[in-house]
Amino acid sequence: MSGLNEWRPALRAWAACDGVTWIYLFKLLCATFLTYWLALRLELPQPSTALVTVFIVMQPQSGPVIAKSAWRLLGTLLGLVVVVTLIALFGQHSDVFLGCLALWVGLCCGLSARYRNFQAYAFVLTGYTAAIVGVPALAHPQGVYLSAVWRAVEIGLAVICSGVVSAVIFPQSSRTALRAVIGKRLGLFAGFAADSLQGQLAPAAFAQHNRRLVAEAVGLENLRSVTVFEDPLTHLRSGRLSRLNSEFMQCTTGFNALYQHLQRLHHEAPTAWQDVQPALAGLVQVLEDYRGKQLDSGAAAPMAERLHRLAQDTAVRLRHLPASNGQQDLDTAGELLMALITQLHDYAQTHASLASHRHPREQWTAGYTPRTNLWVCAAAGLRGFITVALAATFWLATAWPSGISLMISAAAGISLTASTPNPWRAGVQMGMGVVLSSLLGFVEYFFLYPHIDGFPLLCFVLAPALLFGGFLTTRLQTMGIGLGFLITFASGSIPANLTVYNPAGFVNDCLANIIAFGLCAIAGAVILPTNAPWAWRHLQRDLRRQVGFAAKGGLKHLRQRFESRTRDVLQHATTLSAARPAVQDDLLQWALSVQDVGYALVQLREHGGVPVAVAQPLITLFERPSAANRQQALAALAQALAEQPTAPRAAYLHFIRSALLNPRSPLACV
Repeated sequence: MSGLNEWRPALRAWAACDGVTWIYLFKLLCATFLTYWLALRLELPQPSTALVTVFIVMQPQSGPVIAKSAWRLLGTLLGLVVVVTLIALFGQHSDVFLGCLALWVGLCCGLSARYRNFQAYAFVLTGYTAAIVGVPALAHPQGVYLSAVWRAVEIGLAVICSGVVSAVIFPQSSRTALRAVIGKRLGLFAGFAADSLQGQLAPAAFAQHNRRLVAEAVGLENLRSVTVFEDPLTHLRSGRLSRLNSEFMQCTTGFNALYQHLQRLHHEAPTAWQDVQPALAGLVQVLEDYRGKQLDSGAAAPMAERLHRLAQDTAVRLRHLPASNGQQDLDTAGELLMALITQLHDYAQTHASLASHRHPREQWTAGYTPRTNLWVCAAAGLRGFITVALAATFWLATAWPSGISLMISAAAGISLTASTPNPWRAGVQMGMGVVLSSLLGFVEYFFLYPHIDGFPLLCFVLAPALLFGGFLTTRLQTMGIGLGFLITFASGSIPANLTVYNPAGFVNDCLANIIAFGLCAIAGAVILPTNAPWAWRHLQRDLRRQVGFAAKGGLKHLRQRFESRTRDVLQHATTLSAARPAVQDDLLQWALSVQDVGYALVQLREHGGVPVAVAQPLITLFERPSAANRQQALAALAQALAEQPTAPRAAYLHFIRSALLNPRSPLACV
């Protein structure tokens, strides 16, 4: 009974699988067996390569399958070109070839950390494809071209089978998920904004909602980029969807600026705060009316009309506010309020335009701009180079027959973990999957396969193992285990066209795989781990430097580039510090401060420019936070305000000064 108790959590998780998970597992089996049968019928030399491709590209939705397949093909072809070139140059010098291979894998690991989505995956494939083809070809360099052709055919077969199965059998469209995300995001934002403006949200909940908004902005861009591969209608609206995401980011930044200014008024100038409430009431009512509602393109048009009328009414109310000693505070609040209403109006107009296949708002060239720290990329590249170089050195020094498996697994493992938030944890998880696949594969290969005959029985024997590995990949906590299990099970435990029963060779290859993934885990923990404080400090510095980008970056699409770059850095930093809530809170506070000041600087540049005497002290303050630099920036702002600039420049200069004086800002602690 004690053994049964140990397995009960796993059994409950298995029983709790929803319909989408079961459909995905069924499609995974169909794609696997279809690819395997065709590979055997076509007498491809390594059906395992095709099966590994199936396990990697299969996703619950068809959009990611197509996008991942396209980038996999591109990455594979580039890797094949590189390995053929390296073999042609250094095929007679194993040490030089392996050194160049280690450099290439390291370069690809660095680039995979630099890029996003499946572009990163293409560089992962480019790196370890060179190892898969090049390392075995060292014994017979003259056959490298034919080997490269066969790898391309095997991967192409897997891509076709995966795409057909995903699109034909119980198709799950990414477009549906995209529409659901777009439909509910305004309702969630409206509830969050209304609660915040009415003082009904605790600081911890406010921070949590802001982190969710950042993750949603990055996630929507990722979802859009894969859905355009799948759906022609989404492709027609791709520019508007990108614009919609950009405008939503501007709305959230504009709201945060207004909220922070109102919070300061509430604590330091309650009379001014009371005076602005009548003008704020109209926006709060609109937010309350759309709280939690699904917004489609049909409902967005009336919302845009309502926001247009609200802008006119609010402008009238602001003109009739009573004069007070805090007139500058009132003017700033009014400017921020009008800017937010205008941004919400633009968002509603773009959302309404999605009802048409073609629309003038589709003309949008300001795409999402990621921002990756070069030191983080260099760390991933260095880990890749050292790991493959150590594996190559061990192979050359020992002449171990299974050194080929060691090299291939080391290159694959370090490439797959290069862009993960925690390479150590990813390497350990994949290593656990390798151990499981080795044990189960040995049982199946030498105790079950000799007693079966025919392809149907082989599928029957393989199905439980594939279901087990596929199920593990559907859970975030065990995804690495499942991926490691499926990859090594396919490459070492599934019969090829010519089946060889060699227990000693099988055990040696399993040991090589375990050692390789263990080496990857150690490299992730020892060689500049990206979830360590050094990485957070660099990313926080990148976050603060966005103020300089807002002050001096090119004016073309500056607002959109500032919004996306800031959120991308914050999302990357918070992902790396997932186990450190205090670090995440500190990063969020810096991000809010950067967004406030950067938002005002962009507005100033769009209304005539930032005074030279103000820009440099602000840049210096955020690059090197200190009390002295803060005082210099405040003095420069006071001087600029004393020169009585015209509205709205005066309002944004005053807002920057208020943001620097905010006692809840991280600048107040320097």
